[in-house]
Amino acid sequence: MSRDSALIFDIYRGTSHDGPGQRDTVFFKGCPLSCKWCHNPEGISAEPLVWWQSRQCIGCLICHETCRHGANIAAEDGIHIDRDKCVRCGECVKACPGQALSMCGERRSLDSLIDELLRYKVYYDTTGGGVTASGGEAMLQYEFVTELFKGLHAHGVTTALDTSGFAPREHFEVILPHTDYILYDLKLIDPEQHRHFTGVSNELILDNIRWIAEKIRSHEFKSEIWIRTPLIPDATATEENLSGIGKFIAGEIGDVVARWELCAFNNSCITKYQRLDRTWEYEKYHALKKSRAEELRQAAAAGGYDPGRLFVTGILSD
Repeated sequence: MSRDSALIFDIYRGTSHDGPGQRDTVFFKGCPLSCKWCHNPEGISAEPLVWWQSRQCIGCLICHETCRHGANIAAEDGIHIDRDKCVRCGECVKACPGQALSMCGERRSLDSLIDELLRYKVYYDTTGGGVTASGGEAMLQYEFVTELFKGLHAHGVTTALDTSGFAPREHFEVILPHTDYILYDLKLIDPEQHRHFTGVSNELILDNIRWIAEKIRSHEFKSEIWIRTPLIPDATATEENLSGIGKFIAGEIGDVVARWELCAFNNSCITKYQRLDRTWEYEKYHALKKSRAEELRQAAAAGGYDPGRLFVTGILSD
């Protein structure tokens, strides 16, 4: 871990769903969770990786011939990358004439990233936006993110941390004094379901948000909390789960939660799994219907949290 450089896999420009205003979202590599529905599978590994895009492949097999480790395997349907053999050297990426292969994950220095983000300060200022750190899990590189937030604050840019909450408390103690908005995921209230669908218990996540709420009440942190819950079919998107999360928020942290977002499911990440040569068990599901979204919103509101601060976000179908 470094304060001066970090491994990121993307920067989304002009997002409107990662905090207030128009924002740039920096996606950091590495995540301690393994959510079955993950929409950024390329961000789970803390290492760079190679992915393949079929529509740009010209079938020349130069990548197969170039790889000294036998990781690029030629098949009738294209190239398959043996992840166990791939050492992520990038030689096949350099050799590919069709640019069908690319590296996912780039190490960036603190100064270069701040300089790049500050080019867009005018539109942060005019829209009430700023910069959001996401992932993966940005807290895995919390020292760098802290320095990034300090640098942005020095230039009057607001900061937001998008986190699963699954990180040591002492790491939050370092970063939150420099964080304006905390976008905190509460996915599942039942600990066993949480472990089944994400690979970890929610005990630390719930304990951390209780502690953060208390720090905000005592004015030690000045961050604004937004709770976010993904609406995943046959997983999180149940009346029982949303009512349970609503009861937790209303009963324990509701006084300091400014907003609760129910984030509608979409399957736009299918191509990412294809590029990683992986299957995705949620591929069969489609966008959430408006009628179902309203049913789920009502179930969430039944938990007791202020319905005026409860929103369904994302694209819905008729």
